[in-house]
Amino acid sequence: MTGIGVVFRPQLPPERLRSVARLADDVGLEELWLWEDCFLEGGVSTAAAALAWTERVRIGIGLLPVPLRNVAVTAMEAASLERMFPGRAVLTVGHGVQEWMGQVGARAASPLGLLGEHLDALRALLRGERLKVRGRYVQLDDVALDWPPRRPVDILAGGTGPRTLRLSGEKADGTLLTAATPAAGVRRARELVEEGRRAAGRSGPHRIVVYLLAATGAGADARLRAELAAEGLTPVPDLGVAGDADAVAEAVRRLAEAGADTVVLQPTADEPDPEGFVRFTAEEVRPLVG
Repeated sequence: MTGIGVVFRPQLPPERLRSVARLADDVGLEELWLWEDCFLEGGVSTAAAALAWTERVRIGIGLLPVPLRNVAVTAMEAASLERMFPGRAVLTVGHGVQEWMGQVGARAASPLGLLGEHLDALRALLRGERLKVRGRYVQLDDVALDWPPRRPVDILAGGTGPRTLRLSGEKADGTLLTAATPAAGVRRARELVEEGRRAAGRSGPHRIVVYLLAATGAGADARLRAELAAEGLTPVPDLGVAGDADAVAEAVRRLAEAGADTVVLQPTADEPDPEGFVRFTAEEVRPLVG
């Protein structure tokens, strides 16, 4: 069955998260995803709050930019969330937007090299291993978590380019794709991820999560067109969806048929009713998606 989620856009003030998260829990939404976009809201702090306010909905962070974090800190945060809220936190790491990384003096000369080193060390620390690493970017001297997770923790990688997608297949447990990815892009991403998995001799599941820009209700078409134009995505065919539950469910099914395991509906930045969007997704779209 295709997983369904919703993004809580950080264009909303942080204090709005409580009502959205609690509603997501109440109406049976499977996943609520948060962003750590510079310079809006922190990913781990908002995720911890959302997890504490809810009982069962999974909370995804998409994504934590690795140039901003020492890998030991990422591991400590991931392990703490898992032990406090078992099986409910979904962490994604990635390059981050390079312009933003430059603004804070954290831009890496090799974003791909940094992400690969970070993934290797992060997954090893979460397995409870003690590490001594002398990499280009990751350096650890006899480091291990005192409170490692009690069960395996999946770490996703966010990516768009071919090399990053292959790296995700090689080193991550899942891949997060942006809302700029149409069905054809999901299909190609799945192929690239599988190339990386084969090269690394990896087997087992690898979850593909993709955001789907969606708008419903009054002015939906205009809001969708405006956001695509603002992001420079108007020329990309078959991107986003505006309409009722049937239209949105059909767009979700297209992405699932292309290889997505989970589709996370991303409302427009000017969505007038975030709580209503969550209810619409859980109560109207979810029943129409297999």
